[in-house]
Amino acid sequence: MRRLTVLLALAVLVTPVSAGAQQAPLQARLAKALRVPHVAPARSAAVAMDLATGTVLFDQNPALSLAPASNEKLPLTYAALSNLGGAYRMETDVAGEGSQDGVLFDGTLVLVGGGDPTLSTAGLRSLAAQVRASGIRHVTGGVVGDESLFDARRTVAGWKPSFYIQESPPLSALVVNRGRVGRYVSRTPALAAATAFRAALRAAGVAVDGAAAVGRVDDFSVPLAQLESPPLAAIIRFMDRESDNFTSELLLKQLGAVVLGRGTSAAGASVVTQTLTEAGVPLSGVRVVDGSGLSRLDRLTANAVAAILRAAWNDPAVRPAFTAALPVAGVNGTLEDRLRRPPARGRVLAKTGTTSEASALSGYVSTRFVFTVLQNGHPLQYWWARRAQDRFVEVLAGE
Repeated sequence: MRRLTVLLALAVLVTPVSAGAQQAPLQARLAKALRVPHVAPARSAAVAMDLATGTVLFDQNPALSLAPASNEKLPLTYAALSNLGGAYRMETDVAGEGSQDGVLFDGTLVLVGGGDPTLSTAGLRSLAAQVRASGIRHVTGGVVGDESLFDARRTVAGWKPSFYIQESPPLSALVVNRGRVGRYVSRTPALAAATAFRAALRAAGVAVDGAAAVGRVDDFSVPLAQLESPPLAAIIRFMDRESDNFTSELLLKQLGAVVLGRGTSAAGASVVTQTLTEAGVPLSGVRVVDGSGLSRLDRLTANAVAAILRAAWNDPAVRPAFTAALPVAGVNGTLEDRLRRPPARGRVLAKTGTTSEASALSGYVSTRFVFTVLQNGHPLQYWWARRAQDRFVEVLAGE
């Protein structure tokens, strides 16, 4: 009996002290999580913030200007949803230049690109069926592809030459099947689209006498067919979950075309920057050049990323589509094979980013935290960078 009393007394004394000693302060545990080999602290930045109050719980070099890799898609996503809305759709049109006499159309058909990154052969078949439904069975001229909504630049400033084709097909307002023709990617996407549409017309029973070409639609043309893209929310969901560079670059030009009347990457970047300014995002050290993060000229800070995430969360018009677009830890997208165990699995929504010189992970832990980790190096050992990111998130998820 005396021995039992002594043991109980010891338990009362030891248990609370031991538990308290093992639980270091949150800041210390987050700092420790970031310390990994081959990732320089001086070239790394991180912020953890209380989502409800905006209170910063941890920061490391929060104002450091760093290459963001695909975290560059976060400001684009926020700006696109803010300016266009999740229900926005892009149009691809068919216009006739000439006149219709019964089943004969004496003139040329123009396929007018609206910047839809999802345009496919199936879409062309739908347009061809609409042309046939209008009564046309014979076109005396050819088919013209109009890509004039955007400029003719196929890449963006600051891209490595190898990024062209390998990381993104040529940029154009008129691209079918992401520019793929058979086993190859066409360097002339509008011409390839016009050629494919002519084939679709013929398959639909509409004879086309002339060849395919590139040009602009006439002001006095006649509308014949129209195809809408999926809603912007669905396009962004694919873009962010799969980290698709081509989609992001076309959306950047779309922003420039719709908001400023200039379908260029520079105009789109200007819209993104202005949108961030209006949202109160700190822009010191921020430079937006493209939409994908491929440009070596892009720069973000941890402060800016955290502010973008919180602004998106606090905007009821933006939050549903924004959060639905982010990969879910251990479940889908670029996080399918990361953070696969509790407590992070299924509770972390975050955008990844990886190049040879940058790695990033930024998003939300449940409804409690905003976080961002940006790391640079020349080169950067991505495995260790990801290890630090995952450990940082796991600490937050365990809170």
